[in-house]
Amino acid sequence: MTPRIPDRGRTLAGVALMLGAMAVLPFLDVVAKHLGQRGLPVIQAVWARMVFGALLTLPFVVGIGGAWALVPDRPVYHLFRAGFLIAATFCFFWSLRTLAIADALALFFVQPLIVTALSPLVLGEHVGPRRWAAVAAGFAGTLVIIRPGFQTVSPGMLLALMAGLSLALYMLMTRRISGRSHAMVTTFHTSLLGAAIATLAVWPVWQAPQPVEWGLFLLLGVIATGGHFLIVRAYDHCEASLLAPLAYTEMIMATAVGWWFFG
Repeated sequence: MTPRIPDRGRTLAGVALMLGAMAVLPFLDVVAKHLGQRGLPVIQAVWARMVFGALLTLPFVVGIGGAWALVPDRPVYHLFRAGFLIAATFCFFWSLRTLAIADALALFFVQPLIVTALSPLVLGEHVGPRRWAAVAAGFAGTLVIIRPGFQTVSPGMLLALMAGLSLALYMLMTRRISGRSHAMVTTFHTSLLGAAIATLAVWPVWQAPQPVEWGLFLLLGVIATGGHFLIVRAYDHCEASLLAPLAYTEMIMATAVGWWFFG
C-alpha cells in the first residue's frame, strides 16, 4: 500500500473513535463473564456475538447500499478476518472463566505490540521511536499492575495471549482494507461470515438459553457491534501503529467494571 499523508483533523477523529471503542468494549467482557458463570458453552456466547451483530447492522447496510451491499466484495478476505475475530473472542471469553477481566486484558495487550511490529511489513507504515515508546510503556504499565497476581502460568493466561495474537491479525487486516467500503458494511460482513462459522461450531454443544440469557446475547451483539464499528471507523482515519498504543486505555474501564461487577 502507498503510505497515506496524515491529516491532523482525521488523526484526531481516529484517536477519539479508538478511545470510544476502548471505553465500550470492557462491558462486552462483563456480559461474557456473566454468561460463563451461568454455565453456557463459550462458543455459544461467540455465536450470539456474531449473529446478533449481523442482525443489528443489517438494516443500516441495506439503507447504505441496498441488497447488493449484503454480498461481501472480498468473501475470502472477510472470511479470514471473521475467523481471527472468532478465535480472539473465543479465547478471551474462555480465559475470563479463570481470570479477572483486568488480568486477562493485561496479557491480551500483547496485541498492540504485534500490530506495531508488523505494520511496517504488512502495511508499509513508518513506526517512529515515539510510537514504540508508547507501546512499550503501556505494556510495561499493565504488567506492573497485574504482576502480583501471577504466580504460575495457567491455561487462562495462554488463552488471553492467543486472543491478543488473533485480534492483532484481525486489526492489521482491517487496516489494510480501510476506506474501501463503508465502516458499517465492513462490520456487517465480518459478523455475517463469523455467524456462519460460529453456527457450524456451536451446533453440537448447543444449550437452550433462558429468556435472561437471550437478553444477554442481544446485549453482547449491541456492545460488540458498536465497539468494532468504532474501531473500523478509527482505522479509516489513522495508521495502525498510531492507534495501537491507545488500546491500553481499555485497562482503565476494564479495571473499573471488573471491580464494580465482580468485586
